[in-house]
Amino acid sequence: MNISANDPAKKTWVSVPENSDFPIQNIPFGVYRDNQIAHRACTRIGDQVIDLCELFKAGYLEGLGFEQSDFTGASLNTLMKHGKKGMRNLRNALSELFEESNPELRDNEPHRKAAVKPAEKTEMLLPVEVGDYTDFYSSIEHATNVGTMFRDPDNALLPNWRHLPVAYHGRSSSIFVSGVPVRRPCGQTRPDDSAPPVFGPTRLLDFELEAAFVTFDGKPAGEAISTEEADEYIFGMLLFNDWSARDIQKWEYVPLGPFLAKNFASTVSPWIVTLDALEPFRAEGPEQEPEVLPYLRYSGNKNIDIDLEVAIAPENGAETTVCRSNYKYMYWNMNQQLAHHTVNGCNVRCGDMMASGTISGKTPDSYGSMLEITWRGSKPVTLSDGTERKFINDGDEVIMRGNCKKDGVRIGFGEVRAKVLPALLN
Repeated sequence: MNISANDPAKKTWVSVPENSDFPIQNIPFGVYRDNQIAHRACTRIGDQVIDLCELFKAGYLEGLGFEQSDFTGASLNTLMKHGKKGMRNLRNALSELFEESNPELRDNEPHRKAAVKPAEKTEMLLPVEVGDYTDFYSSIEHATNVGTMFRDPDNALLPNWRHLPVAYHGRSSSIFVSGVPVRRPCGQTRPDDSAPPVFGPTRLLDFELEAAFVTFDGKPAGEAISTEEADEYIFGMLLFNDWSARDIQKWEYVPLGPFLAKNFASTVSPWIVTLDALEPFRAEGPEQEPEVLPYLRYSGNKNIDIDLEVAIAPENGAETTVCRSNYKYMYWNMNQQLAHHTVNGCNVRCGDMMASGTISGKTPDSYGSMLEITWRGSKPVTLSDGTERKFINDGDEVIMRGNCKKDGVRIGFGEVRAKVLPALLN
């Protein structure tokens, strides 16, 4: 696949700091606001946020089939209605406009000042209106660790796990953009198995290192999307922290799965990195054994080599990295997840979000949750200020980052961060 915007040799007239997540080869999409703009679609190069509506009004996006209203919504959903081809053409056009030797916008000071704004003077919003959210459970290392802790180590995976991408439907209303604080949830727990349950704040608040993908409109209800077709229905990816209350989860999840332990908050990064931008970083996935059913079979490399990390910053303290993992470890890939999601005829809509589930590797330093890192609290981690953590404390800020590197190009997602506030007790 030849996508002109991915050319590793391409340079831009916009200043891009070394090791920036946002070179001209990225061109992610998001929604920003500032002291004059309520909400507009944008992209980013280096430390500059680029207002796509201003570019459209000035005539730089003519002939692409867009309207001004596509760039002025509170989310990217209207823009995404143009589908894979429309968004690819837009990304390629932006790449050409900001190419080093193109003087059109570079040398037009009024237009450039109106459209190109310092990122530090903008605020990023939730990029999509999420209609439905599904959380998968697709890391074999994570599933094995959890099964080992809570069930029989010799039978850590349930019988269906290697045959289908396990998932549950989450709560889209409590998906928040990076920077929004998270309130410690309350609920029922049963700390003493010989006594009745009690009510109060979770004592075992955890993060889950995940990545999510966002869909275009899918097929009509009743029609399935195949693994071969899936890429055409996936817009792009973002980082995803699926906050979890482990003690609430333990008490409530049988027989129907997570509820209050998960639906209080998930935090996402503000920039959607297109699947097109991630094409150069495709990687081979783990061998799947036994062989999957025909509708889950696929060809080519469908995993993506994304280096991921998680840090915890205590209140008024420096951050400490507690995990380094990689999205390529995923046992079930996005194409299989979307194919399984729709094989029963379930329709997906523009802006639907599907998260990977916790991304863990084979070694303890690559585990994607505190549950695994501290092995249920038996192996606390020491932070930079000398304090220990078994799980997440009030005042802690959890920060996740991710990027891909190849041929001298680094494509990143920015950060997803959120600070934990104390529970509200009535």
